[in-house]
Amino acid sequence: MALDYKKEYKEFYMPKNKPGIIEIPKMNYIAVRGKGNPNEENGEYKSSIGLLYGIAFTIKMSYKGNHDIAGYFQYVVPPLEGLWWQDGIKGVDYTKKEELNWISMIRLPEFVTEDVFSWAKAEAEEKKQRDFSGAEFFTYDEGLCVQCMHVGPYDDEPRTIAAMEELTAVMGYEADLSDRRLHHEIYLSDPGRCAAKNLRTVIRQPIKSV
Repeated sequence: MALDYKKEYKEFYMPKNKPGIIEIPKMNYIAVRGKGNPNEENGEYKSSIGLLYGIAFTIKMSYKGNHDIAGYFQYVVPPLEGLWWQDGIKGVDYTKKEELNWISMIRLPEFVTEDVFSWAKAEAEEKKQRDFSGAEFFTYDEGLCVQCMHVGPYDDEPRTIAAMEELTAVMGYEADLSDRRLHHEIYLSDPGRCAAKNLRTVIRQPIKSV
């Protein structure tokens, strides 16, 4: 049976819709960096998603080709994720999406090394006849965080973040947002196939002891 990270690691992908404190281990990702409004039609963000899935499915389907990957196992491609920030402020101002910086990413299985990633990137370029140079092998050591399942439109996330910040303070922590520790979202719903009121998004923010 194929490994489904959402089911195997529910503590990371299926939190309750009330905030909780969690330690996140180091993970490897396919990542693409960019800036601008993610809702822009044919924009940089939407283009990045094609790069991520192009490489993700090249790795997933490699067993059907001639390239053997050591330690390969069948798996479900993990959900799309994103790290978000804006220059000069802590947190995210949802009214100024054009100023957003982002790292769009998909988790890699443990057997994917940098060499395997380089092979998959080149293979995707050849098959898709597209430039994949913007994609990178990215390691993120997230550490101690507060997280919560947000149900509803993305623009309503501030109410969930407020509840997360309230728990953070009660538990003796404070936000630890920086250029190395960023606002993190995991997208469990496809906005093209799901009503905005039903969208499920894991929201995660780094914290530290006061």
